[in-house]
Amino acid sequence: MTVSTEGSAAVRPVPPSGPAAHAPGSSKSSDADRARAPRGGLRSRGGLLLLEAAVAFAAALLLPLLARGFKLNPLNRIAQVSGLAAIQLRFALVGLLFIGAVVLAMRLRGGRHFDLATRLAAAALAGLASGFVAAGAVVALLGTPWPMFGLNGDSGRIVEWAHAVANGQPSGSPVYPPMPLYTLGYYAEWFHGGNTAYAFKDLQILGAAAFGPLVYLAWRMLLSPVRALAFGVVPAFALIDSYKPYSQTVLVLLIPVLVAMVVALRRSGTEGWRPLLLKGAGFGAVLGALFLTYSGWFLWSAAGVLFAALLYFPWKTGRLKGAAFMGSALAAFLVVAGRYLMVMLKEGQTTKDYNFRFDNFTDPAYYLMWRTDMPGKVGDWPPPGEFGGVGLFALVTFVCLGAAIWLGLRKPLVVTIAAMFISAWVMRMYIASHMYETQTVQLYTRTNNQLLYCGLILCALVAHLVSLKLAERRTATEAARSAAPAAGRSGFPGREGAVIGTLCALLLLLGTVSSSMSDRYMPAQDGTYRILPWVSHTIRQQDGKCPKFAPKGECSKDGDQSWLSYIR
Repeated sequence: MTVSTEGSAAVRPVPPSGPAAHAPGSSKSSDADRARAPRGGLRSRGGLLLLEAAVAFAAALLLPLLARGFKLNPLNRIAQVSGLAAIQLRFALVGLLFIGAVVLAMRLRGGRHFDLATRLAAAALAGLASGFVAAGAVVALLGTPWPMFGLNGDSGRIVEWAHAVANGQPSGSPVYPPMPLYTLGYYAEWFHGGNTAYAFKDLQILGAAAFGPLVYLAWRMLLSPVRALAFGVVPAFALIDSYKPYSQTVLVLLIPVLVAMVVALRRSGTEGWRPLLLKGAGFGAVLGALFLTYSGWFLWSAAGVLFAALLYFPWKTGRLKGAAFMGSALAAFLVVAGRYLMVMLKEGQTTKDYNFRFDNFTDPAYYLMWRTDMPGKVGDWPPPGEFGGVGLFALVTFVCLGAAIWLGLRKPLVVTIAAMFISAWVMRMYIASHMYETQTVQLYTRTNNQLLYCGLILCALVAHLVSLKLAERRTATEAARSAAPAAGRSGFPGREGAVIGTLCALLLLLGTVSSSMSDRYMPAQDGTYRILPWVSHTIRQQDGKCPKFAPKGECSKDGDQSWLSYIR
């Protein structure tokens, strides 16, 4: 189910004599390159992707495993800072090892293994980055067997419902996505003797760790390794969450999967029947699994995706094949998620969300930062901006939205994401506009995450599209230089230096972002998300003892409930 957007990379020159003349991390190769590429083993495309996946997931588990051996009190702020620094040090050292391998591959054997080393380094950085956040969760929960927030709030409901479904009973909410509940229930049976509470701690950490590899592999359907890391993975880290990691993971996977599906639909008119049907079924099955995990993003994206599908449907080149592609996707989706879809259509009409929280009292046009349901102490919100109350970050994202559409108006990658942004915006305003009349919220503030992610991707795609134009110009320049050697050297740097420089920059960026997102969950009694692991250290264990670092050695059945005073 691998798809590449047209124009996602510049053309690679024919080796060995000509200099590289394409963008950093480009994956699109010439016919001559494909003819020379070995067709079996790890050098095949499928084998290389499997190797990337293995490296990404192994890297994601490394830092959490190392963090388990830290000797510190997670409730002490100096210990928290030391823990973050220790994770950062290991992250940087391992990341530099992979970048060093890229440098070595550039210098050895005429750079024969440079592309392979680049692939593995990009995959490793994606895994290390989410592994950093998972390691932060390990540090935050050292000494307590409870998940973040213990048995309070959403955590408590998920634990209770998962225990019910694992024992053949209905969950407390028929519309709640079943995949997380069944996953937690069976994991608890296999590894924790049916204790879904203690098992949820493991899945919070493992879910955060898997975030980076999954989003990287999803974007690899569309972009080359370094571009997938820079333009897909980096924006996603604004949303990484170790409390309920599955909901944000579905969002950051859904967008590239839907874009790849639109790209495949556009090309379906010229596909063979068998690969066409298999590819459609593959997309449908993946979307069904995502729908079972968290369905809200589907509602907010539906109108935009429908627009893009109609726009890129092969009306002229093969209507029947386009219909067959969509039919096979729909059939596979219904096989995987049809029963839950029927429940949603039936029960969703009567399920109402009356829970007004902090963000429901703020300007509905502001989506650039979500203070969560537990914002702690807040001054002016949204923060006052320089231009009519709008800040510089908002101006940049809107300018990039326009620039991305200008530069990529004919590219489904850009148009589909822009359509999903607009779709979520319209749904947000529609639901919020009826809030007073219905006195319901219907989770409309969760569109913050989709709007922010789509906006960040569009900003990244501007850099992507500009770099493609520069790569095309460099290719033309190199071709002219080959024809007339006296013309002098090109002013553009070589590809290898661009790749290595990009990887170094992304290592620092991802390390800084991951540290910030990890720090958000370091235990503190301040009413923000830091209260979630704090509560976990104050709940009496099932053996009657207090967690190792319980404040003053005191704990209770429900733990510290001071967080209730912060809920408006």
